[in-house]
Amino acid sequence: MDRTVSPRLNTFAGLSLILDRVAEKRDESLWINEQAASEHARYLLLDALGQTFLLPGSETLRWLDMGEREQLLGDLKATFLGFADERPHFLLALDDPHRAEALESALGARRAGLRDIGLLLPSDEAGLFAYAKGLAHWQRETRHCAFCGSPVVLVASGHRAQCANAECGRMHFPRTDAAVIVIVEHEGACLLGRQAGWPKGRYSTLAGFVEPGEALEDAVRREVAEESGVIVGDVHYHSSQPWPLPQSLMVGFTATAVSRTIRLRDRELEEARWFTPQDIVDGLADGSFLPSLPLSVSYRLLEHWLRQRAGLELDALVAKHRR
Repeated sequence: MDRTVSPRLNTFAGLSLILDRVAEKRDESLWINEQAASEHARYLLLDALGQTFLLPGSETLRWLDMGEREQLLGDLKATFLGFADERPHFLLALDDPHRAEALESALGARRAGLRDIGLLLPSDEAGLFAYAKGLAHWQRETRHCAFCGSPVVLVASGHRAQCANAECGRMHFPRTDAAVIVIVEHEGACLLGRQAGWPKGRYSTLAGFVEPGEALEDAVRREVAEESGVIVGDVHYHSSQPWPLPQSLMVGFTATAVSRTIRLRDRELEEARWFTPQDIVDGLADGSFLPSLPLSVSYRLLEHWLRQRAGLELDALVAKHRR
């Protein structure tokens, strides 16, 4: 595959283009409080399910300004996200479902999850939502010290958790689980698989989590072999995507198989098949093939492969045969 052509930016990626996280200021509580009290501050709301609030009748985030935050949620501690458009941005996590319902009514807003609106939001808002969701999930899941079991206290404006036991005092940091995802090709065909619970006809690139002591390229070879029995040779980086569903980083690759021999081993996959570009065109036309959701890096991997191998645009093919 021609890796000189840059792939399209993945959903949720590119946040550094608009956001300065100002990580060096997170421990400066006085500075953080000044930013939180600024008339330019914006607050992103997340409920206990990781849903955010949207403006009524639109796919736009319903941010709170400083005055609304003080009036409605002044008792909630905010997490500093960073600066975008020269404005400080914060996260407010509402763990109480009744309070979230009341706030939804008070704001005249509606709630939606990242899967539902990730592609509908402007790219900067989608990235901020993903960032906030991943951080809020870690905060919610990290309530006790993993070493001594004592409660933890969020510090560094919500980006670290410190054990409250003075004899321990260990720091805990946000967790991101690395996973690899790969489009494997062999002489003009790509390898895709499907799980039994997926919608009829849906196929995706193969993926799996990275194990301790494992290079990313080795994880690609192991996962493909474990899931399909296909032996992979060359492996090359493609792109990555934060995937806060709940706390992963998807690292995308292209790879070349040694042969087309498929031997399903652990039955994680119901089926694995080789698809030529024409197979995908025909499958989209007759409804027997569905790609991954455009939200995912899997879709981008297939999109790039089709463009490079056959000059085909996946978006156009999907739109043509959408039912």
